[in-house]
Amino acid sequence: MDSVKSIYKIGPGPSSSHTMGPGYAASIFKSKHPEASKIKVTLYGSLASTGRGHMTDKAIIKAIEPVPVEIEWRADIVPEFHTNGMLFEAFDPAGNRTGEWTVYSIGGGYLSEGENDTINAKQYYRRNSMDEIEQFIQKEGLSFWEYVEYHEDPDFWDYLAKVWKAMQQSIKDGIADDSRLPGCLRLRSKAKQYYIRATSMKDSLKSRALVCSYALAVSEQNARGGTVVTAPTCGSCGVVPAVLYHMKVSHGFSDNEILKALATAGLFGNVIKTNASISGAEVGCQGEIGSACVMAAAAVNQLYGGTIQQIEYAAEMAMEHNLGLTCDPICGLVQIPCIERNPIAALRALDVSLYSFVSDGRHMISFDKVIDTMKRTGKDLPSLYKETANGGLATVDYDKSAITEDIF
Repeated sequence: MDSVKSIYKIGPGPSSSHTMGPGYAASIFKSKHPEASKIKVTLYGSLASTGRGHMTDKAIIKAIEPVPVEIEWRADIVPEFHTNGMLFEAFDPAGNRTGEWTVYSIGGGYLSEGENDTINAKQYYRRNSMDEIEQFIQKEGLSFWEYVEYHEDPDFWDYLAKVWKAMQQSIKDGIADDSRLPGCLRLRSKAKQYYIRATSMKDSLKSRALVCSYALAVSEQNARGGTVVTAPTCGSCGVVPAVLYHMKVSHGFSDNEILKALATAGLFGNVIKTNASISGAEVGCQGEIGSACVMAAAAVNQLYGGTIQQIEYAAEMAMEHNLGLTCDPICGLVQIPCIERNPIAALRALDVSLYSFVSDGRHMISFDKVIDTMKRTGKDLPSLYKETANGGLATVDYDKSAITEDIF
Protein backbone atom coordinates (compact mmCIF):
# COMPACT_ATOMS: atom_id res chain seq x y z
CA MET A 1 0.00 0.00 0.00
CA ASP A 2 1.30 3.43 -0.95
CA SER A 3 1.99 6.39 1.32
CA VAL A 4 -0.97 8.18 2.89
CA LYS A 5 0.50 11.32 1.31
CA SER A 6 -0.80 10.04 -2.04
CA ILE A 7 -4.36 10.57 -0.77
CA TYR A 8 -3.74 14.27 -0.15
CA LYS A 9 -2.51 16.15 -3.21
CA ILE A 10 -2.48 19.95 -3.34
CA GLY A 11 -3.32 21.34 -6.76
CA PRO A 12 -5.86 22.95 -9.07
CA GLY A 13 -9.39 21.64 -9.66
CA PRO A 14 -11.81 20.73 -10.95
CA SER A 15 -10.97 17.02 -11.15
CA SER A 16 -8.17 14.92 -9.74
CA SER A 17 -8.63 12.15 -12.30
CA HIS A 18 -9.49 14.39 -15.26
CA THR A 19 -7.32 17.45 -14.52
CA MET A 20 -4.55 16.71 -12.03
CA GLY A 21 -3.76 13.22 -13.33
CA PRO A 22 -3.58 14.08 -17.05
CA GLY A 23 -1.62 17.27 -16.30
CA TYR A 24 0.88 15.31 -14.23
CA ALA A 25 1.16 12.62 -16.92
CA ALA A 26 1.76 15.26 -19.58
CA SER A 27 4.57 16.78 -17.50
CA ILE A 28 6.22 13.38 -17.11
CA PHE A 29 6.01 12.60 -20.83
CA LYS A 30 7.37 16.01 -21.82
CA SER A 31 10.34 15.59 -19.48
CA LYS A 32 11.14 12.23 -21.10
CA HIS A 33 10.91 13.70 -24.63
CA PRO A 34 12.29 17.25 -24.44
CA GLU A 35 13.29 17.09 -28.10
CA ALA A 36 9.75 16.51 -29.39
CA SER A 37 8.47 19.04 -31.92
CA LYS A 38 4.86 17.85 -31.46
CA ILE A 39 3.02 15.69 -28.94
CA LYS A 40 -0.22 13.89 -29.65
CA VAL A 41 -2.48 12.80 -26.79
CA THR A 42 -5.33 10.36 -27.31
CA LEU A 43 -7.91 10.34 -24.53
CA TYR A 44 -10.09 7.28 -24.05
CA GLY A 45 -13.28 6.36 -22.18
CA SER A 46 -14.44 8.72 -19.48
CA LEU A 47 -11.57 11.14 -20.09
CA ALA A 48 -12.87 11.65 -23.60
CA SER A 49 -16.54 11.76 -22.56
CA THR A 50 -16.27 14.50 -19.96
CA GLY A 51 -12.75 15.83 -20.49
CA ARG A 52 -13.80 19.19 -21.92
CA GLY A 53 -16.04 19.96 -18.95
CA HIS A 54 -13.26 18.87 -16.59
CA MET A 55 -10.62 20.98 -18.44
CA THR A 56 -8.55 17.91 -19.30
CA ASP A 57 -7.32 19.42 -22.55
CA LYS A 58 -6.33 22.69 -20.87
CA ALA A 59 -4.36 20.85 -18.16
CA ILE A 60 -2.47 18.82 -20.76
CA ILE A 61 -1.74 21.78 -23.02
CA LYS A 62 -0.51 23.86 -20.08
CA ALA A 63 1.84 21.09 -18.96
CA ILE A 64 3.33 20.57 -22.43
CA GLU A 65 3.50 24.15 -23.76
CA PRO A 66 5.22 25.63 -25.72
CA VAL A 67 5.37 22.33 -27.62
CA PRO A 68 2.34 22.01 -29.95
CA VAL A 69 -0.26 19.51 -28.75
CA GLU A 70 -2.78 17.52 -30.75
CA ILE A 71 -5.60 15.97 -28.73
CA GLU A 72 -7.83 13.20 -30.02
CA TRP A 73 -11.03 12.32 -28.15
CA ARG A 74 -11.98 8.61 -28.32
CA ALA A 75 -14.90 8.07 -25.96
CA ASP A 76 -15.84 5.01 -28.02
CA ILE A 77 -12.75 3.15 -26.80
CA VAL A 78 -12.81 2.07 -23.14
CA PRO A 79 -9.55 0.43 -22.02
CA GLU A 80 -9.93 -2.78 -20.06
CA PHE A 81 -7.59 -1.79 -17.21
CA HIS A 82 -9.27 1.56 -16.47
CA THR A 83 -11.62 3.82 -18.39
CA ASN A 84 -9.37 6.88 -17.89
CA GLY A 85 -6.75 5.83 -20.42
CA MET A 86 -4.28 8.11 -22.23
CA LEU A 87 -1.82 7.52 -25.05
CA PHE A 88 1.01 10.04 -25.41
CA GLU A 89 3.03 10.11 -28.62
CA ALA A 90 6.09 12.27 -29.41
CA PHE A 91 7.06 13.27 -32.96
CA ASP A 92 10.16 14.81 -34.52
CA PRO A 93 10.10 17.63 -37.14
CA ALA A 94 9.85 15.06 -39.95
CA GLY A 95 6.70 13.57 -38.43
CA ASN A 96 8.37 10.39 -37.21
CA ARG A 97 7.14 9.02 -33.90
CA THR A 98 10.00 9.01 -31.39
CA GLY A 99 8.21 7.71 -28.31
CA GLU A 100 4.89 6.65 -26.82
CA TRP A 101 3.43 5.99 -23.41
CA THR A 102 0.12 4.53 -22.27
CA VAL A 103 -0.95 5.56 -18.79
CA TYR A 104 -4.15 5.65 -16.74
CA SER A 105 -5.52 8.30 -14.37
CA ILE A 106 -7.05 6.07 -11.71
CA GLY A 107 -8.43 8.67 -9.30
CA GLY A 108 -7.15 11.17 -6.78
CA GLY A 109 -4.55 12.47 -9.25
CA TYR A 110 -2.96 9.03 -9.13
CA LEU A 111 -1.38 7.46 -12.23
CA SER A 112 -0.82 3.84 -13.17
CA GLU A 113 0.79 2.10 -16.13
CA GLY A 114 -1.57 -0.85 -15.79
CA GLU A 115 -0.80 -4.37 -14.70
CA ASN A 116 2.96 -3.85 -15.03
CA ASP A 117 3.06 -0.56 -13.18
CA THR A 118 6.51 0.95 -12.61
CA ILE A 119 5.40 4.40 -11.43
CA ASN A 120 4.31 3.35 -7.96
CA ALA A 121 6.99 0.81 -7.11
CA LYS A 122 7.59 1.77 -3.47
CA GLN A 123 5.21 0.25 -0.96
CA TYR A 124 4.93 1.78 2.51
CA TYR A 125 2.46 -0.62 4.10
CA ARG A 126 2.50 -4.42 3.85
CA ARG A 127 -0.95 -4.76 5.47
CA ASN A 128 -3.60 -3.81 2.93
CA SER A 129 -6.83 -4.69 4.74
CA MET A 130 -8.37 -2.91 7.70
CA ASP A 131 -8.84 -6.26 9.47
CA GLU A 132 -5.08 -6.87 9.35
CA ILE A 133 -4.33 -3.34 10.48
CA GLU A 134 -6.76 -3.51 13.39
CA GLN A 135 -5.41 -6.83 14.59
CA PHE A 136 -1.88 -5.44 14.58
CA ILE A 137 -2.60 -2.14 16.33
CA GLN A 138 -4.73 -3.79 19.00
CA LYS A 139 -1.94 -6.28 19.70
CA GLU A 140 0.66 -3.51 19.90
CA GLY A 141 -1.55 -1.01 21.73
CA LEU A 142 -1.35 1.57 18.94
CA SER A 143 -3.83 4.06 17.56
CA PHE A 144 -4.54 4.42 13.83
CA TRP A 145 -2.48 7.59 13.58
CA GLU A 146 0.48 6.00 15.37
CA TYR A 147 0.34 3.12 12.91
CA VAL A 148 0.51 5.64 10.06
CA GLU A 149 3.38 7.54 11.69
CA TYR A 150 5.37 4.32 12.04
CA HIS A 151 5.21 3.61 8.29
CA GLU A 152 5.66 7.06 6.78
CA ASP A 153 8.72 9.14 5.89
CA PRO A 154 10.19 11.60 8.45
CA ASP A 155 8.64 14.58 6.62
CA PHE A 156 5.12 13.18 6.96
CA TRP A 157 3.84 15.56 9.63
CA ASP A 158 5.32 18.56 7.82
CA TYR A 159 3.50 17.46 4.68
CA LEU A 160 0.20 17.06 6.54
CA ALA A 161 0.67 20.52 8.05
CA LYS A 162 0.89 21.94 4.51
CA VAL A 163 -2.21 19.95 3.55
CA TRP A 164 -4.17 21.29 6.51
CA LYS A 165 -3.05 24.85 5.79
CA ALA A 166 -4.19 24.49 2.15
CA MET A 167 -7.53 23.03 3.23
CA GLN A 168 -8.22 25.96 5.56
CA GLN A 169 -7.19 28.46 2.90
CA SER A 170 -9.55 26.92 0.36
CA ILE A 171 -12.42 27.39 2.83
CA LYS A 172 -11.53 31.05 3.46
CA ASP A 173 -11.03 31.78 -0.24
CA GLY A 174 -14.26 30.03 -1.18
CA ILE A 175 -16.34 31.94 1.34
CA ALA A 176 -14.87 35.25 0.16
CA ASP A 177 -15.54 34.57 -3.53
CA ASP A 178 -19.19 34.95 -4.59
CA SER A 179 -18.49 35.06 -8.34
CA ARG A 180 -20.24 32.99 -10.97
CA LEU A 181 -18.72 29.58 -11.60
CA PRO A 182 -17.24 28.87 -15.04
CA GLY A 183 -19.16 26.74 -17.53
CA CYS A 184 -22.43 26.58 -19.39
CA LEU A 185 -24.59 26.08 -16.29
CA ARG A 186 -23.89 29.66 -15.18
CA LEU A 187 -24.14 28.77 -11.49
CA ARG A 188 -23.44 31.37 -8.85
CA SER A 189 -21.39 30.58 -5.78
CA LYS A 190 -23.41 29.91 -2.63
CA ALA A 191 -20.83 29.47 0.12
CA LYS A 192 -20.78 33.15 1.14
CA GLN A 193 -24.56 33.45 1.49
CA TYR A 194 -24.72 30.13 3.38
CA TYR A 195 -22.03 31.37 5.77
CA ILE A 196 -23.77 34.69 6.38
CA ARG A 197 -27.13 33.03 6.98
CA ALA A 198 -25.59 30.41 9.24
CA THR A 199 -24.06 33.00 11.54
CA SER A 200 -27.52 34.43 12.28
CA MET A 201 -29.07 31.09 13.23
CA LYS A 202 -29.61 29.67 16.68
CA ASP A 203 -26.86 27.41 17.97
CA SER A 204 -28.87 24.23 17.36
CA LEU A 205 -28.81 24.90 13.60
CA LYS A 206 -25.84 27.20 13.28
CA SER A 207 -23.06 24.60 13.49
CA ARG A 208 -24.53 22.33 10.84
CA ALA A 209 -25.26 25.24 8.52
CA LEU A 210 -21.67 26.44 8.92
CA VAL A 211 -20.43 22.97 7.94
CA CYS A 212 -22.46 23.29 4.74
CA SER A 213 -20.89 26.67 4.00
CA TYR A 214 -17.36 25.28 4.51
CA ALA A 215 -17.97 22.32 2.20
CA LEU A 216 -19.55 24.55 -0.43
CA ALA A 217 -16.61 26.95 -0.24
CA VAL A 218 -14.05 24.26 -1.05
CA SER A 219 -16.18 22.59 -3.72
CA GLU A 220 -16.80 25.91 -5.46
CA GLN A 221 -13.10 26.70 -5.34
CA ASN A 222 -12.56 23.36 -7.04
CA ALA A 223 -15.20 24.11 -9.69
CA ARG A 224 -13.50 27.37 -10.61
CA GLY A 225 -10.10 25.66 -10.90
CA GLY A 226 -8.75 27.02 -7.63
CA THR A 227 -6.24 25.32 -5.36
CA VAL A 228 -7.71 22.46 -3.31
CA VAL A 229 -6.57 19.24 -1.65
CA THR A 230 -7.72 15.86 -2.91
CA ALA A 231 -9.42 14.09 -0.03
CA PRO A 232 -9.40 11.70 -1.68
CA THR A 233 -10.41 13.38 -4.98
CA CYS A 234 -11.12 16.88 -6.27
CA GLY A 235 -14.80 16.12 -6.77
CA SER A 236 -15.11 15.20 -3.08
CA CYS A 237 -12.56 17.71 -1.76
CA GLY A 238 -15.01 19.67 0.40
CA VAL A 239 -16.04 16.95 2.85
CA VAL A 240 -12.95 16.39 5.02
CA PRO A 241 -11.87 20.06 5.23
CA ALA A 242 -15.41 21.17 6.17
CA VAL A 243 -15.74 18.64 8.97
CA LEU A 244 -12.26 19.20 10.41
CA TYR A 245 -12.50 23.00 10.17
CA HIS A 246 -15.77 22.73 12.06
CA MET A 247 -14.05 20.64 14.73
CA LYS A 248 -11.35 23.28 15.09
CA VAL A 249 -13.49 26.43 15.02
CA SER A 250 -16.61 25.22 16.82
CA HIS A 251 -15.18 22.57 19.15
CA GLY A 252 -11.70 23.86 19.91
CA PHE A 253 -9.57 20.97 18.68
CA SER A 254 -5.93 21.93 18.11
CA ASP A 255 -4.08 21.81 14.81
CA ASN A 256 -1.96 18.97 16.19
CA GLU A 257 -5.08 16.92 16.95
CA ILE A 258 -6.43 17.71 13.48
CA LEU A 259 -3.22 16.43 11.86
CA LYS A 260 -3.56 13.12 13.70
CA ALA A 261 -7.17 12.91 12.50
CA LEU A 262 -5.99 13.57 8.94
CA ALA A 263 -3.51 10.70 9.27
CA THR A 264 -6.28 8.33 10.31
CA ALA A 265 -8.59 9.60 7.57
CA GLY A 266 -5.84 9.10 5.01
CA LEU A 267 -5.26 5.53 6.15
CA PHE A 268 -8.92 4.64 5.57
CA GLY A 269 -8.83 6.37 2.17
CA ASN A 270 -5.68 4.48 1.29
CA VAL A 271 -7.29 1.12 2.10
CA ILE A 272 -10.20 2.02 -0.18
CA LYS A 273 -7.87 3.06 -3.01
CA THR A 274 -5.86 -0.15 -2.65
CA ASN A 275 -8.73 -2.64 -2.40
CA ALA A 276 -11.40 -0.94 -4.50
CA SER A 277 -11.24 2.48 -6.17
CA ILE A 278 -11.62 6.20 -5.50
CA SER A 279 -12.34 6.91 -9.17
CA GLY A 280 -15.83 8.04 -10.13
CA ALA A 281 -15.11 6.90 -13.66
CA GLU A 282 -14.49 3.37 -12.42
CA VAL A 283 -16.98 2.81 -9.57
CA GLY A 284 -19.27 5.85 -9.58
CA CYS A 285 -19.50 8.62 -7.00
CA GLN A 286 -19.54 6.10 -4.15
CA GLY A 287 -15.79 5.91 -4.74
CA GLU A 288 -15.41 9.69 -4.37
CA ILE A 289 -18.08 11.13 -2.07
CA GLY A 290 -18.46 7.78 -0.32
CA SER A 291 -14.73 7.59 0.38
CA ALA A 292 -14.59 11.22 1.53
CA CYS A 293 -17.47 10.55 3.91
CA VAL A 294 -15.57 7.54 5.27
CA MET A 295 -12.45 9.60 5.87
CA ALA A 296 -14.31 12.42 7.59
CA ALA A 297 -16.31 10.04 9.79
CA ALA A 298 -13.18 8.22 10.96
CA ALA A 299 -11.40 11.51 11.65
CA VAL A 300 -14.25 12.97 13.73
CA ASN A 301 -14.77 9.78 15.71
CA GLN A 302 -11.09 9.73 16.62
CA LEU A 303 -11.20 13.38 17.72
CA TYR A 304 -14.08 12.60 20.06
CA GLY A 305 -12.09 9.76 21.60
CA GLY A 306 -13.66 6.83 19.80
CA THR A 307 -12.22 3.36 20.24
CA ILE A 308 -10.66 1.41 17.39
CA GLN A 309 -13.96 -0.43 16.92
CA GLN A 310 -16.04 2.76 17.01
CA ILE A 311 -13.82 4.50 14.46
CA GLU A 312 -14.01 1.52 12.13
CA TYR A 313 -17.79 1.32 12.62
CA ALA A 314 -18.24 5.00 11.73
CA ALA A 315 -16.15 4.50 8.59
CA GLU A 316 -18.09 1.37 7.62
CA MET A 317 -21.45 3.12 7.99
CA ALA A 318 -20.25 6.10 5.97
CA MET A 319 -19.63 3.88 2.96
CA GLU A 320 -22.58 1.55 3.58
CA HIS A 321 -25.01 4.44 3.19
CA ASN A 322 -23.35 5.73 0.04
CA LEU A 323 -23.36 2.41 -1.82
CA GLY A 324 -24.54 2.69 -5.41
CA LEU A 325 -24.08 6.46 -5.64
CA THR A 326 -23.77 7.31 -9.33
CA CYS A 327 -21.39 9.73 -11.01
CA ASP A 328 -23.60 11.66 -13.43
CA PRO A 329 -22.32 15.24 -13.82
CA ILE A 330 -24.49 17.55 -15.90
CA CYS A 331 -22.55 18.92 -18.87
CA GLY A 332 -19.54 16.96 -17.64
CA LEU A 333 -18.84 19.73 -15.12
CA VAL A 334 -17.90 19.09 -11.50
CA GLN A 335 -20.87 21.18 -10.37
CA ILE A 336 -24.28 19.46 -10.46
CA PRO A 337 -24.73 17.27 -8.46
CA CYS A 338 -21.10 17.26 -7.30
CA ILE A 339 -20.95 20.51 -5.32
CA GLU A 340 -24.14 19.85 -3.37
CA ARG A 341 -23.06 16.32 -2.50
CA ASN A 342 -20.08 17.62 -0.52
CA PRO A 343 -22.01 19.38 2.27
CA ILE A 344 -24.53 16.53 2.43
CA ALA A 345 -21.69 14.01 2.85
CA ALA A 346 -20.05 16.21 5.48
CA LEU A 347 -23.24 16.23 7.54
CA ARG A 348 -23.60 12.47 7.07
CA ALA A 349 -20.04 11.95 8.30
CA LEU A 350 -20.89 13.81 11.51
CA ASP A 351 -24.10 11.80 11.90
CA VAL A 352 -22.59 8.34 11.47
CA SER A 353 -19.72 9.29 13.76
CA LEU A 354 -22.22 10.23 16.48
CA TYR A 355 -24.23 7.06 15.88
CA SER A 356 -21.11 4.96 16.28
CA PHE A 357 -19.81 6.92 19.26
CA VAL A 358 -22.90 6.23 21.39
CA SER A 359 -22.71 2.52 20.50
CA ASP A 360 -20.32 -0.07 21.92
CA GLY A 361 -18.64 -0.32 18.52
CA ARG A 362 -19.89 -3.82 17.70
CA HIS A 363 -21.38 -4.33 14.23
CA MET A 364 -21.97 -7.19 11.78
CA ILE A 365 -20.48 -5.81 8.54
CA SER A 366 -16.79 -5.00 8.63
CA PHE A 367 -15.16 -2.09 6.85
CA ASP A 368 -13.33 -4.47 4.50
CA LYS A 369 -16.58 -6.21 3.56
CA VAL A 370 -18.38 -2.97 2.74
CA ILE A 371 -15.43 -1.79 0.62
CA ASP A 372 -15.49 -5.07 -1.30
CA THR A 373 -19.23 -4.55 -1.77
CA MET A 374 -18.58 -1.02 -3.05
CA LYS A 375 -16.09 -2.37 -5.56
CA ARG A 376 -18.49 -5.04 -6.84
CA THR A 377 -21.35 -2.52 -6.95
CA GLY A 378 -19.17 -0.16 -8.97
CA LYS A 379 -18.30 -2.89 -11.44
CA ASP A 380 -22.01 -3.70 -11.84
CA LEU A 381 -22.98 -0.08 -12.53
CA PRO A 382 -23.52 0.58 -16.24
CA SER A 383 -20.98 2.97 -17.77
CA LEU A 384 -23.81 5.52 -18.12
CA TYR A 385 -23.49 6.17 -14.40
CA LYS A 386 -19.70 6.39 -14.19
CA GLU A 387 -18.59 9.90 -15.18
CA THR A 388 -19.61 9.68 -18.83
CA ALA A 389 -22.37 12.32 -18.49
CA ASN A 390 -24.61 10.00 -20.52
CA GLY A 391 -26.97 8.82 -17.78
CA GLY A 392 -28.74 9.74 -14.57
CA LEU A 393 -28.98 13.43 -13.70
CA ALA A 394 -26.79 14.26 -16.68
CA THR A 395 -29.74 13.44 -18.95
CA VAL A 396 -32.30 15.76 -17.34
CA ASP A 397 -34.01 18.25 -19.61
CA TYR A 398 -31.64 21.13 -20.27
CA ASP A 399 -30.29 22.91 -23.35
CA LYS A 400 -27.51 20.55 -24.46
CA SER A 401 -26.48 22.93 -27.23
CA ALA A 402 -25.02 25.19 -24.54
CA ILE A 403 -22.32 22.72 -23.55
CA THR A 404 -20.08 23.74 -26.43
CA GLU A 405 -20.02 27.35 -25.24
CA ASP A 406 -16.89 28.22 -23.28
CA ILE A 407 -18.08 30.89 -20.86
CA PHE A 408 -14.69 31.79 -19.38
